[in-house]
Amino acid sequence: MTTKSKKTKSAGRFGARYGKTVKDKLVKIESKQNLKQKCPFCGKEGVKRISKGVWKCPRCEKKFASNTYYLE
Repeated sequence: MTTKSKKTKSAGRFGARYGKTVKDKLVKIESKQNLKQKCPFCGKEGVKRISKGVWKCPRCEKKFASNTYYLE
């Protein structure tokens, strides 16, 4: 079983399937998605994505809906 390489990053799990441009787009979205985002209510970093479009701030305990992959 092969492992992820530096070049493919998180898209390395797909191996030789789906093509380079699709995997590059996926890596770009996933790298933004997994970062801790800034809460629009309390203004502190730490909001995490629970599911598609659902976010939760552990500091102010607010759960809210917003963009699917990352907050803007």
